[in-house]
Amino acid sequence: MDPVQEAIESVEALRKRISDIGEDGLDLLFREARTHNAWTDKPVTDEQIQTLYQTVISGPTSGNCLPSRFIFCQTPEAKARLSPCVAPGNATKIEAAPVCVIIGYDPMFWEHLPKLFPHKDMTDRYRDDPAAAESGSFRNSSLQGAYLMIAARAMGLDIGAMSGFDNEAVDKEFFAGTTVKSNFLCNIGYGDASGLFQKLPRFEFDEICDVI
Repeated sequence: MDPVQEAIESVEALRKRISDIGEDGLDLLFREARTHNAWTDKPVTDEQIQTLYQTVISGPTSGNCLPSRFIFCQTPEAKARLSPCVAPGNATKIEAAPVCVIIGYDPMFWEHLPKLFPHKDMTDRYRDDPAAAESGSFRNSSLQGAYLMIAARAMGLDIGAMSGFDNEAVDKEFFAGTTVKSNFLCNIGYGDASGLFQKLPRFEFDEICDVI
C-alpha cells in the first residue's frame, strides 16, 4: 500500500475507534493531576520505561527533528551522580523517586534529518545557522519533555518536573564528549499523596487569552 494512503486510512480508523479521551481522561492528564514531591517505593519497571519512550517518540516535532535525548536515572549509582548537580531539596526528591529522567537536547539533531525527514533536505538550514539549530532543538525537546509527562500520567504514573539544577554540571557528568545539553529533569513513579501541597491558582481565560 502507498505509505500516504496507509497513513490516511490509519487516521480515519483511529477517529472511528475513539473520538476523544473524555472527561475522566482530561482529569487524569491535566485538571485533577498533581505534581508530586514525595514518592512511594513502588518501582517503575524497565518495560514501563520502554513503553513510555515508544509513546513519547510518536509525538510531533517540527520536521520530525526529534532532538531530545533521555537518560533514565534508575539505579542508586546514577542518582548519586545526579544529586550533587541539583538543589538540595531536589536531591532528596531524586533519591526517593523510582526514576529521574534527564531530558536533554542535541543541537546537532540536523545530522539525522536525512533519515527522519526524507521528504526534503533540511540539513543546510541548520548547518549554516547554529542559532536556529540551538533554538529549534531546545524548543522541540521542551515539547518532547511535555509529551513524556503527559504519557507517564496516561500510563498511571505520577510526575514531578524540576528545573533547580546546574546545567553545566549535569552536562559534564552525563553528556561529556557529546553535543547534548540538559533541558530539565523529571521524576517519575507513584506519588505519595501525603507530600502534596494545595492546588495553586491558575489564570482565567480572559486574563491571558485572546480570540481574534
